[in-house]
Amino acid sequence: MDLSPLPPAERLARDLDWNLLRTFAVVVEAGSVTRGAQKLGLQQPTISSALKRLEQRLGKRLIDRKPGRFELTEAGRLLYNEAREINGAILRLGTLIRDVREEVSGHVRIAIASHVVCPLLDATLGEFHARHPAATLSLEVSASRLAVEDVLAGRVSFAICLVKEHSPKLQYRRLFREFFGLFCGPSHPFFGRGDLRLSDLAGQTSVSFITDQLTDALRPVTLMRAQAQLDERVVGTSPNLEEVRRMIVAGLGIGPLPIHVVQEDVEMGRLWRLPPIDNPPAIDVHVVWNPKSRHNRAEGYLLKGLLEKIQATPIEARTYPARDSN
Repeated sequence: MDLSPLPPAERLARDLDWNLLRTFAVVVEAGSVTRGAQKLGLQQPTISSALKRLEQRLGKRLIDRKPGRFELTEAGRLLYNEAREINGAILRLGTLIRDVREEVSGHVRIAIASHVVCPLLDATLGEFHARHPAATLSLEVSASRLAVEDVLAGRVSFAICLVKEHSPKLQYRRLFREFFGLFCGPSHPFFGRGDLRLSDLAGQTSVSFITDQLTDALRPVTLMRAQAQLDERVVGTSPNLEEVRRMIVAGLGIGPLPIHVVQEDVEMGRLWRLPPIDNPPAIDVHVVWNPKSRHNRAEGYLLKGLLEKIQATPIEARTYPARDSN
């Protein structure tokens, strides 16, 4: 065991009471022991004793104190400059420690359209959880119209959905773009046929989304169905993508679905892509939030992170599938 004595500088750092430095700095800034005591809420003899202990510990006279005279010595001026720096460092340290210990917590409620497939969103959620494990999330599947209403009413943190029209009370940012195609299930007579033309679909029964209307968010899909001249009578509707897919697979009729979402179904033989193959309609999915809502820290961090990731990612990389793959 090394029992060699500490160098004087290290011994001073070990033994010095930091409160003595703070007392000294306050007294210097106050310009007298009496006013320094008042600032610190202590008695004058207590302050005088503290200054004496500091001078004894340093072995230097720090303040030339005589009746009507209060002046720093050269050692006192040097110590005061260092004491100010030390006090500032301690204050900054307190702020840093507080920020480290204050975990971001709180609950984030997201209203989300059914079966949103977006790698950028998935990456954002994963990064948020890794950075803020104390925060919790709930993703509540909702029709896009109801999701927007929930944002307006402050019932959710923000929404990820289709947008029919923009409200001046809300803010919007396009999250991604997807393309829709027409599909049929294994029991449909068109399943597996690669020789079909768009005109062959005329008069066929169909299923679709509730929002598949000229006046709603899926207007481009409505125009595609009209172009195919499908039977005007839609035999099955749902606001939920999984249920529209179910009806198509079950053979109720031809229906629209996002191409990238059902790519695996096509590869596995559960769905078949029908015309039009070229130039499918594009639909944008947005992040929608209320700028007047008072978000907790978790809500604020997640929304900020998502918007920053959108800003940093070109729309071409947020288009599914890539336009040239259709």
